[in-house]
Amino acid sequence: MKHTSLPLPPGAWLGMMGGGQLGRMFCHAAQALGYQVAVLDPAQTSPAGVVANRHICAAYDDRDALDQLAQLCSAVSTEFENIPAESLRYLAQSVRVCPAGDAVAMVQDRLVEKAFIGQAGVPLAPYAQVLGLDDLAQASDALFPGILKSARLGYDGKGQVRVTSREQAHEAFIQLGSVPCVLEALQALDHEISVVVVRDSQEQTACYPASRNAHRDGILALSVIDGLLDVDVVRQATGYAEMLARQLDYQGVMCVEFFVLQDARVLANEIAPRPHNSGHATQDACLVSQFEQQVRVMAGLPIGTTQVLCPVAMLNVLGDLWFDAQDRHCEPDWAGVLAVPGTRLHLYGKAQARKGRKMGHINILGDDAAQLRQRVAEVERVLGLPHD
Repeated sequence: MKHTSLPLPPGAWLGMMGGGQLGRMFCHAAQALGYQVAVLDPAQTSPAGVVANRHICAAYDDRDALDQLAQLCSAVSTEFENIPAESLRYLAQSVRVCPAGDAVAMVQDRLVEKAFIGQAGVPLAPYAQVLGLDDLAQASDALFPGILKSARLGYDGKGQVRVTSREQAHEAFIQLGSVPCVLEALQALDHEISVVVVRDSQEQTACYPASRNAHRDGILALSVIDGLLDVDVVRQATGYAEMLARQLDYQGVMCVEFFVLQDARVLANEIAPRPHNSGHATQDACLVSQFEQQVRVMAGLPIGTTQVLCPVAMLNVLGDLWFDAQDRHCEPDWAGVLAVPGTRLHLYGKAQARKGRKMGHINILGDDAAQLRQRVAEVERVLGLPHD
Protein backbone atom coordinates (compact mmCIF):
# COMPACT_ATOMS: atom_id res chain seq x y z
CA MET A 1 0.00 0.00 0.00
CA LYS A 2 1.29 3.44 -0.84
CA HIS A 3 2.20 5.59 2.13
CA THR A 4 -0.50 8.12 2.97
CA SER A 5 0.15 10.56 5.79
CA LEU A 6 -2.94 11.72 7.63
CA PRO A 7 -4.64 14.09 7.78
CA LEU A 8 -4.85 14.60 4.03
CA PRO A 9 -4.34 18.21 2.92
CA PRO A 10 -6.89 20.05 0.79
CA GLY A 11 -6.32 19.28 -2.87
CA ALA A 12 -5.82 15.56 -2.22
CA TRP A 13 -7.94 13.12 -4.20
CA LEU A 14 -10.66 10.94 -2.64
CA GLY A 15 -12.23 8.04 -4.53
CA MET A 16 -15.87 7.01 -4.58
CA MET A 17 -17.14 3.67 -5.82
CA GLY A 18 -20.61 4.32 -7.19
CA GLY A 19 -22.23 7.22 -8.99
CA GLY A 20 -25.63 7.54 -7.27
CA GLN A 21 -27.08 10.34 -5.19
CA LEU A 22 -25.13 9.38 -2.06
CA GLY A 23 -21.93 9.73 -4.08
CA ARG A 24 -23.15 13.08 -5.39
CA MET A 25 -23.71 14.44 -1.89
CA PHE A 26 -20.33 13.05 -0.83
CA CYS A 27 -18.72 14.97 -3.72
CA HIS A 28 -20.33 18.21 -2.58
CA ALA A 29 -19.12 17.70 1.00
CA ALA A 30 -15.59 16.75 -0.06
CA GLN A 31 -15.27 19.66 -2.48
CA ALA A 32 -16.47 22.09 0.20
CA LEU A 33 -13.45 20.98 2.28
CA GLY A 34 -11.13 21.46 -0.68
CA TYR A 35 -10.72 17.85 -1.81
CA GLN A 36 -10.98 16.49 -5.33
CA VAL A 37 -13.14 13.43 -6.02
CA ALA A 38 -12.84 10.67 -8.59
CA VAL A 39 -15.98 8.57 -9.09
CA LEU A 40 -15.84 5.08 -10.58
CA ASP A 41 -19.18 4.12 -12.10
CA PRO A 42 -20.14 2.22 -15.27
CA ALA A 43 -22.87 4.66 -16.37
CA GLN A 44 -21.98 7.34 -18.92
CA THR A 45 -23.83 9.89 -16.79
CA SER A 46 -24.73 9.59 -13.14
CA PRO A 47 -25.67 11.94 -10.27
CA ALA A 48 -22.16 11.73 -8.79
CA GLY A 49 -20.28 11.41 -12.06
CA VAL A 50 -21.48 14.76 -13.38
CA VAL A 51 -20.30 16.70 -10.30
CA ALA A 52 -17.07 14.79 -9.59
CA ASN A 53 -13.68 16.22 -10.56
CA ARG A 54 -13.09 13.05 -12.55
CA HIS A 55 -15.37 10.23 -13.71
CA ILE A 56 -13.80 6.85 -14.43
CA CYS A 57 -16.44 5.15 -16.57
CA ALA A 58 -15.90 1.43 -16.05
CA ALA A 59 -17.30 -1.67 -14.39
CA TYR A 60 -16.78 -1.97 -10.65
CA ASP A 61 -14.56 -5.02 -11.12
CA ASP A 62 -12.44 -3.60 -13.97
CA ARG A 63 -8.87 -4.04 -12.67
CA ASP A 64 -7.42 -1.36 -14.95
CA ALA A 65 -9.99 1.15 -13.72
CA LEU A 66 -9.40 0.14 -10.09
CA ASP A 67 -5.66 0.62 -10.59
CA GLN A 68 -6.31 4.06 -12.06
CA LEU A 69 -8.47 4.99 -9.06
CA ALA A 70 -5.88 3.73 -6.59
CA GLN A 71 -3.01 5.57 -8.31
CA LEU A 72 -4.93 8.84 -8.28
CA CYS A 73 -6.55 8.75 -4.83
CA SER A 74 -5.27 8.69 -1.26
CA ALA A 75 -8.43 7.04 0.12
CA VAL A 76 -11.46 5.30 -1.37
CA SER A 77 -14.99 4.66 -0.09
CA THR A 78 -18.27 3.28 -1.43
CA GLU A 79 -21.72 4.81 -1.73
CA PHE A 80 -23.77 1.60 -1.76
CA GLU A 81 -23.41 -1.87 -0.37
CA ASN A 82 -23.67 -3.85 -3.61
CA ILE A 83 -20.23 -2.76 -4.84
CA PRO A 84 -18.22 -6.01 -5.18
CA ALA A 85 -16.42 -6.52 -1.88
CA GLU A 86 -13.57 -8.11 -3.81
CA SER A 87 -12.99 -4.81 -5.62
CA LEU A 88 -12.63 -3.04 -2.27
CA ARG A 89 -10.22 -5.73 -1.07
CA TYR A 90 -8.20 -5.32 -4.27
CA LEU A 91 -8.02 -1.54 -3.83
CA ALA A 92 -6.91 -2.02 -0.21
CA GLN A 93 -3.68 -3.62 -1.43
CA SER A 94 -2.49 -0.22 -2.63
CA VAL A 95 -4.68 2.51 -1.09
CA ARG A 96 -6.60 3.28 2.10
CA VAL A 97 -10.17 1.93 1.85
CA CYS A 98 -12.92 2.69 4.36
CA PRO A 99 -15.10 0.87 5.05
CA ALA A 100 -13.07 -2.28 4.42
CA GLY A 101 -14.21 -4.87 1.90
CA ASP A 102 -14.73 -7.43 4.68
CA ALA A 103 -17.14 -5.08 6.49
CA VAL A 104 -19.12 -4.45 3.30
CA ALA A 105 -19.17 -8.19 2.47
CA MET A 106 -20.68 -8.89 5.89
CA VAL A 107 -23.85 -6.99 5.04
CA GLN A 108 -24.18 -8.03 1.39
CA ASP A 109 -25.79 -11.30 2.44
CA ARG A 110 -28.72 -11.15 4.86
CA LEU A 111 -27.92 -14.60 6.23
CA VAL A 112 -24.33 -13.63 7.04
CA GLU A 113 -25.47 -10.24 8.36
CA LYS A 114 -28.08 -11.72 10.70
CA ALA A 115 -25.63 -14.30 12.01
CA PHE A 116 -23.11 -11.52 12.70
CA ILE A 117 -25.68 -9.32 14.48
CA GLY A 118 -26.80 -12.23 16.65
CA GLN A 119 -23.23 -13.23 17.51
CA ALA A 120 -22.52 -9.62 18.48
CA GLY A 121 -25.21 -9.90 21.15
CA VAL A 122 -27.75 -7.61 19.49
CA PRO A 123 -31.36 -8.90 19.53
CA LEU A 124 -33.07 -9.83 16.24
CA ALA A 125 -36.48 -10.98 15.11
CA PRO A 126 -36.70 -14.82 14.90
CA TYR A 127 -35.61 -16.03 11.46
CA ALA A 128 -34.56 -19.08 9.46
CA GLN A 129 -32.37 -19.53 6.42
CA VAL A 130 -34.16 -20.82 3.33
CA LEU A 131 -31.93 -22.45 0.76
CA GLY A 132 -34.65 -24.67 -0.70
CA LEU A 133 -38.26 -25.76 -0.32
CA ASP A 134 -37.24 -28.34 2.30
CA ASP A 135 -36.18 -25.50 4.60
CA LEU A 136 -39.66 -23.97 4.34
CA ALA A 137 -41.27 -27.33 5.09
CA GLN A 138 -39.18 -27.60 8.25
CA ALA A 139 -39.51 -23.95 9.34
CA SER A 140 -41.08 -23.27 12.72
CA ASP A 141 -44.76 -22.34 12.78
CA ALA A 142 -43.69 -19.33 14.87
CA LEU A 143 -42.19 -17.76 11.71
CA PHE A 144 -45.65 -17.31 10.17
CA PRO A 145 -46.87 -14.76 9.34
CA GLY A 146 -43.51 -13.53 8.16
CA ILE A 147 -41.48 -11.88 5.41
CA LEU A 148 -39.44 -13.88 2.92
CA LYS A 149 -36.44 -11.85 1.82
CA SER A 150 -33.82 -12.70 -0.80
CA ALA A 151 -30.46 -12.96 0.92
CA ARG A 152 -28.65 -10.75 -1.60
CA LEU A 153 -29.30 -7.60 -3.66
CA GLY A 154 -32.53 -6.53 -1.97
CA TYR A 155 -33.25 -2.88 -1.14
CA ASP A 156 -36.17 -0.43 -0.91
CA GLY A 157 -38.66 -3.26 -0.52
CA LYS A 158 -37.36 -5.20 -3.53
CA GLY A 159 -36.79 -8.92 -3.05
CA GLN A 160 -39.28 -9.13 -0.17
CA VAL A 161 -42.67 -10.85 0.03
CA ARG A 162 -45.04 -10.99 2.99
CA VAL A 163 -46.34 -14.50 3.63
CA THR A 164 -49.02 -15.69 6.01
CA SER A 165 -48.65 -19.43 5.47
CA ARG A 166 -46.17 -22.10 4.45
CA GLU A 167 -47.96 -22.43 1.10
CA GLN A 168 -47.58 -18.72 0.38
CA ALA A 169 -43.92 -18.95 1.35
CA HIS A 170 -43.41 -21.76 -1.20
CA GLU A 171 -44.93 -19.57 -3.93
CA ALA A 172 -42.89 -16.55 -2.84
CA PHE A 173 -39.65 -18.55 -2.85
CA ILE A 174 -40.24 -19.55 -6.47
CA GLN A 175 -41.32 -15.97 -7.32
CA LEU A 176 -37.99 -14.70 -5.93
CA GLY A 177 -36.14 -17.09 -8.22
CA SER A 178 -35.46 -19.91 -5.74
CA VAL A 179 -32.40 -18.03 -4.52
CA PRO A 180 -31.15 -18.20 -0.90
CA CYS A 181 -33.58 -16.34 1.34
CA VAL A 182 -34.33 -15.38 4.93
CA LEU A 183 -37.74 -16.09 6.46
CA GLU A 184 -38.30 -13.56 9.23
CA ALA A 185 -41.23 -13.59 11.65
CA LEU A 186 -43.43 -10.49 11.60
CA GLN A 187 -43.29 -8.58 14.87
CA ALA A 188 -45.76 -6.52 16.90
CA LEU A 189 -44.19 -3.35 15.52
CA ASP A 190 -44.84 0.06 17.03
CA HIS A 191 -42.44 2.03 14.88
CA GLU A 192 -39.04 1.92 13.18
CA ILE A 193 -35.95 3.96 13.96
CA SER A 194 -32.41 4.25 12.65
CA VAL A 195 -29.09 5.36 14.09
CA VAL A 196 -26.29 6.80 11.97
CA VAL A 197 -22.91 6.06 13.57
CA VAL A 198 -19.45 7.40 12.68
CA ARG A 199 -16.21 5.59 13.58
CA ASP A 200 -12.67 6.56 12.62
CA SER A 201 -9.28 4.87 12.42
CA GLN A 202 -8.52 5.93 16.00
CA GLU A 203 -11.61 3.98 17.18
CA GLN A 204 -13.43 7.19 18.08
CA THR A 205 -17.19 6.78 17.69
CA ALA A 206 -20.12 9.20 17.57
CA CYS A 207 -23.83 8.78 16.82
CA TYR A 208 -26.43 11.17 15.50
CA PRO A 209 -29.75 11.24 17.39
CA ALA A 210 -32.03 8.41 16.32
CA SER A 211 -34.68 9.19 13.71
CA ARG A 212 -38.20 7.80 13.60
CA ASN A 213 -38.95 6.41 10.14
CA ALA A 214 -42.11 5.79 8.14
CA HIS A 215 -42.13 3.67 4.99
CA ARG A 216 -44.55 3.42 2.07
CA ASP A 217 -44.37 0.44 -0.29
CA GLY A 218 -41.08 -0.62 1.27
CA ILE A 219 -39.37 2.73 0.58
CA LEU A 220 -38.48 5.24 3.28
CA ALA A 221 -40.97 8.09 3.07
CA LEU A 222 -40.28 10.25 6.13
CA SER A 223 -37.60 10.44 8.84
CA VAL A 224 -38.13 12.67 11.86
CA ILE A 225 -35.74 13.80 14.60
CA ASP A 226 -37.79 15.82 17.07
CA GLY A 227 -36.65 14.71 20.52
CA LEU A 228 -39.85 12.78 21.21
CA LEU A 229 -38.49 9.24 21.02
CA ASP A 230 -38.38 7.25 24.25
CA VAL A 231 -35.05 7.92 25.95
CA ASP A 232 -34.48 4.28 26.92
CA VAL A 233 -35.24 3.08 23.37
CA VAL A 234 -32.72 5.57 21.96
CA ARG A 235 -30.11 4.54 24.53
CA GLN A 236 -30.51 0.87 23.61
CA ALA A 237 -30.39 1.49 19.85
CA THR A 238 -27.38 3.80 20.08
CA GLY A 239 -25.51 1.28 22.20
CA TYR A 240 -26.26 -1.51 19.75
CA ALA A 241 -25.15 0.61 16.77
CA GLU A 242 -21.84 1.45 18.43
CA MET A 243 -21.35 -2.20 19.40
CA LEU A 244 -21.86 -3.37 15.81
CA ALA A 245 -19.46 -0.73 14.47
CA ARG A 246 -16.79 -1.90 16.90
CA GLN A 247 -17.38 -5.58 16.13
CA LEU A 248 -17.00 -4.84 12.41
CA ASP A 249 -13.92 -2.70 13.08
CA TYR A 250 -15.80 -0.24 10.90
CA GLN A 251 -14.26 2.97 9.58
CA GLY A 252 -16.65 5.47 8.05
CA VAL A 253 -20.35 6.22 8.32
CA MET A 254 -22.93 3.47 8.68
CA CYS A 255 -26.58 3.19 9.63
CA VAL A 256 -28.36 0.55 11.69
CA GLU A 257 -32.13 0.21 11.29
CA PHE A 258 -34.18 -1.04 14.24
CA PHE A 259 -37.69 -2.29 14.94
CA VAL A 260 -39.26 -0.90 18.12
CA LEU A 261 -41.94 -3.30 19.33
CA GLN A 262 -45.13 -2.47 21.16
CA ASP A 263 -43.54 -3.70 24.39
CA ALA A 264 -40.63 -1.25 23.80
CA ARG A 265 -38.11 -3.97 22.92
CA VAL A 266 -35.55 -2.95 20.30
CA LEU A 267 -34.58 -5.39 17.53
CA ALA A 268 -31.94 -4.81 14.86
CA ASN A 269 -33.25 -5.01 11.31
CA GLU A 270 -30.29 -4.36 9.02
CA ILE A 271 -27.01 -2.50 8.58
CA ALA A 272 -26.19 -0.09 5.75
CA PRO A 273 -22.38 0.35 5.35
CA ARG A 274 -22.63 3.93 4.09
CA PRO A 275 -24.49 7.19 4.73
CA HIS A 276 -28.23 6.54 4.80
CA ASN A 277 -31.42 8.09 3.50
CA SER A 278 -32.61 8.65 7.09
CA GLY A 279 -29.45 10.68 7.75
CA HIS A 280 -30.05 13.27 5.03
CA ALA A 281 -31.60 15.63 7.58
CA THR A 282 -28.08 16.17 8.96
CA GLN A 283 -27.30 18.28 5.87
CA ASP A 284 -29.42 21.15 7.19
CA ALA A 285 -29.97 20.53 10.90
CA CYS A 286 -26.36 19.81 11.90
CA LEU A 287 -23.07 21.67 11.70
CA VAL A 288 -21.48 18.52 10.25
CA SER A 289 -23.52 16.31 7.90
CA GLN A 290 -23.18 12.56 7.57
CA PHE A 291 -21.42 13.14 4.23
CA GLU A 292 -18.84 15.47 5.74
CA GLN A 293 -18.24 12.85 8.44
CA GLN A 294 -17.51 10.31 5.68
CA VAL A 295 -15.00 12.74 4.18
CA ARG A 296 -13.41 13.42 7.57
CA VAL A 297 -12.88 9.74 8.33
CA MET A 298 -11.34 9.13 4.91
CA ALA A 299 -9.06 12.17 5.22
CA GLY A 300 -8.02 11.48 8.81
CA LEU A 301 -9.73 14.59 10.16
CA PRO A 302 -11.44 14.66 13.59
CA ILE A 303 -15.04 13.43 13.77
CA GLY A 304 -17.35 16.44 13.86
CA THR A 305 -20.21 17.19 16.20
CA THR A 306 -23.34 15.08 15.72
CA GLN A 307 -25.59 17.50 17.59
CA VAL A 308 -28.92 18.29 15.90
CA LEU A 309 -29.59 22.01 16.27
CA CYS A 310 -33.37 21.93 15.84
CA PRO A 311 -36.23 19.50 15.14
CA VAL A 312 -36.00 18.25 11.55
CA ALA A 313 -37.72 15.92 9.11
CA MET A 314 -36.54 14.43 5.83
CA LEU A 315 -39.21 13.78 3.20
CA ASN A 316 -38.25 11.57 0.28
CA VAL A 317 -39.11 12.81 -3.21
CA LEU A 318 -39.97 9.93 -5.54
CA GLY A 319 -40.52 9.98 -9.28
CA ASP A 320 -44.25 9.40 -8.75
CA LEU A 321 -44.60 13.15 -8.12
CA TRP A 322 -43.80 13.86 -11.79
CA PHE A 323 -47.03 12.11 -12.94
CA ASP A 324 -50.65 13.12 -12.48
CA ALA A 325 -53.62 10.80 -11.95
CA GLN A 326 -53.72 10.09 -15.71
CA ASP A 327 -49.98 9.31 -15.77
CA ARG A 328 -49.24 12.52 -17.66
CA HIS A 329 -45.91 14.20 -16.95
CA CYS A 330 -46.10 17.19 -14.63
CA GLU A 331 -43.53 19.13 -12.61
CA PRO A 332 -44.01 19.16 -8.84
CA ASP A 333 -44.85 22.54 -7.26
CA TRP A 334 -41.39 23.41 -6.00
CA ALA A 335 -42.32 27.05 -5.48
CA GLY A 336 -45.14 25.95 -3.20
CA VAL A 337 -42.79 23.68 -1.27
CA LEU A 338 -40.18 26.40 -0.79
CA ALA A 339 -42.88 28.84 0.31
CA VAL A 340 -43.25 26.73 3.46
CA PRO A 341 -40.86 28.18 6.06
CA GLY A 342 -37.94 25.98 7.07
CA THR A 343 -37.78 23.92 3.87
CA ARG A 344 -34.63 22.97 1.91
CA LEU A 345 -34.94 21.15 -1.42
CA HIS A 346 -32.24 18.69 -2.55
CA LEU A 347 -32.65 17.25 -6.06
CA TYR A 348 -30.27 14.63 -7.39
CA GLY A 349 -29.95 15.68 -11.03
CA LYS A 350 -31.48 12.50 -12.45
CA ALA A 351 -32.53 13.02 -16.05
CA GLN A 352 -35.66 10.87 -16.00
CA ALA A 353 -38.35 10.50 -13.37
CA ARG A 354 -39.72 6.99 -12.82
CA LYS A 355 -42.26 5.83 -10.31
CA GLY A 356 -40.54 4.61 -7.16
CA ARG A 357 -37.22 6.21 -8.16
CA LYS A 358 -35.59 8.48 -5.59
CA MET A 359 -35.29 11.88 -7.25
CA GLY A 360 -34.46 14.02 -4.23
CA HIS A 361 -35.46 14.89 -0.71
CA ILE A 362 -36.78 17.83 1.26
CA ASN A 363 -35.42 18.72 4.68
CA ILE A 364 -37.95 20.52 6.85
CA LEU A 365 -36.86 22.38 10.00
CA GLY A 366 -38.96 23.72 12.86
CA ASP A 367 -38.48 25.54 16.14
CA ASP A 368 -40.23 22.73 18.03
CA ALA A 369 -41.90 19.39 17.36
CA ALA A 370 -45.38 20.88 16.93
CA GLN A 371 -44.24 23.44 14.37
CA LEU A 372 -42.29 20.74 12.54
CA ARG A 373 -45.38 18.53 12.25
CA GLN A 374 -47.34 21.46 10.89
CA ARG A 375 -44.71 22.25 8.26
CA VAL A 376 -44.38 18.59 7.20
CA ALA A 377 -48.15 18.42 6.75
CA GLU A 378 -48.12 21.58 4.63
CA VAL A 379 -45.33 20.28 2.37
CA GLU A 380 -47.18 16.98 1.94
CA ARG A 381 -50.34 18.92 1.08
CA VAL A 382 -48.52 20.96 -1.57
CA LEU A 383 -47.13 17.78 -3.15
CA GLY A 384 -50.39 15.83 -2.87
CA LEU A 385 -48.85 13.23 -0.57
CA PRO A 386 -50.82 11.33 2.07
CA HIS A 387 -50.32 12.67 5.60
CA ASP A 388 -50.23 10.19 8.45
